[in-house]
Amino acid sequence: MSTNSLSKRELERYDRQIRIPEIGVEGQSKLKKSRVLIVGVGGLGGVVATYLALGGVGYIRLVDDGLLELSNLNRQIPYSERDLGRIKVEAAAERLRSLNSDIMVEPVSTKITPANVDELIRDVDVVVDGLDNFETRLLINDRCVKLKKPFIHGAVHSFEGRLMTIIPGEGPCLRCLVPEPPPLQDVTPIIGPVPGVIGSLEALETIKLLTDVGTLLIGKILIFNGIDLEFTLISIAKSPSCPTCSRDL
Repeated sequence: MSTNSLSKRELERYDRQIRIPEIGVEGQSKLKKSRVLIVGVGGLGGVVATYLALGGVGYIRLVDDGLLELSNLNRQIPYSERDLGRIKVEAAAERLRSLNSDIMVEPVSTKITPANVDELIRDVDVVVDGLDNFETRLLINDRCVKLKKPFIHGAVHSFEGRLMTIIPGEGPCLRCLVPEPPPLQDVTPIIGPVPGVIGSLEALETIKLLTDVGTLLIGKILIFNGIDLEFTLISIAKSPSCPTCSRDL
């Protein structure tokens, strides 16, 4: 692909990843043309958003309805103390634009509901999970399967993290693994570096998907144990009784 698809500035900015043979100018141009939705801009979503912005994803939509609290700052890297009390997506968007003025960032301060979820998903290439509850995750999962949008799921708790990639029609969905939302905790305990690890892997998986590079975590879940610093990969099969994707069996 001709370098005309990238400006001289972009060729310099992304030089180190363009030098990777599997990416090159063609892959970088794919990132520039890509549209990503990040749902939840906290510990996970903040890391994902930062690396996708730095990596040159051309359009990033951030959805979160929260205000920044002091207890967020042990793990949510787009923010500083001066952002306390601000709308999180607006503060995060400001930070991302300061990191990369060549991309578009759309902050959407809203709670995801059955009424607005399709509109938020319909025009993006991939949805990335930065959420802290399974009720909304499963809603996103169901609509991504219906609209045939890839969904990269990440979750963290204490010293543990999990990662799974859902490609509708190619493997199991999140509801195959978690049919119903588990009981919701009032506060999720978490050590800061764990969402850093999982969020970085979500960003990497997103870049691989958008550039058609490597093998994705389809039909598998990666479990990170931060206490023992172990990664475990478990195969996940489609559930024949899954109400969301069993029709694809």
